[in-house]
Amino acid sequence: MTTVIHLPSHHAAATAPATGFSDTLQSYGDAYNALAMALHYLRQPGPANVPGATRKAVQALAALRRLHPLQQGSEA
Repeated sequence: MTTVIHLPSHHAAATAPATGFSDTLQSYGDAYNALAMALHYLRQPGPANVPGATRKAVQALAALRRLHPLQQGSEA
């Protein structure tokens, strides 16, 4: 007979997003990486991956939009 050992779930509990310095750095990093990948897609030899570059540019803009409220909170 096989013994079954029940362990607690490995899924973390949902928490409210914290705003702060680390969120700002993460958003900057996300924007930078997305733009770097967009340029990479456009600089490929042969036909450029325009849909991929467009998708990454949209991701970069979303990261920059996330920065705006974070910057407004730090000015207060």
